Amino acid sequence: MAIKLVANYAKRLGLPGYSSHQFSVCVETELHDVADIAGESARLYQSLQQSVDEQIQQTGFVPPDGYGMEGKPAAPSNGGNGNGHTNGNDDWQCSAKQRELIQKIVRENNLDKAEVENLANELFGHGVKSLNRLAASGLIDELLERYGGQRRNGNRGGYRRNGNPARSGQ
Repeated sequence: MAIKLVANYAKRLGLPGYSSHQFSVCVETELHDVADIAGESARLYQSLQQSVDEQIQQTGFVPPDGYGMEGKPAAPSNGGNGNGHTNGNDDWQCSAKQRELIQKIVRENNLDKAEVENLANELFGHGVKSLNRLAASGLIDELLERYGGQRRNGNRGGYRRNGNPARSGQ
């Protein structure tokens, strides 16, 4: 009776810029003698390890520091967001809903746009229009914390994250 021996060796290496690469080799062999399991396992492990170590030295593309984190992403050729729709953001980097909520908070609380711009620069190192979705979310949280609870009519209902006024009992 033949015995199947399956051996796998994998290695993942961390690279700069929160990148990594991995290589794995798997082999299946048949043994005819149970006494060969330990020796064959050791031989396969050494062989697979050597093979992986030789191959993984070729790292390929390694992104530089800050790769994908800076600057404006390349616009799709159709002027939209890649799915056939334009976002109407007038060069804002965040989502249209985030832009609308930021503008609504500014408008309804009579905030000075320069003050909000300074706040964005202070918190995130970028102006309001340059904030990505994550940073815009942080700015919205800060604006809601500072100003969202004070509505023009004096109620402290504030806003929901979707931009709609919060109603009592909700």
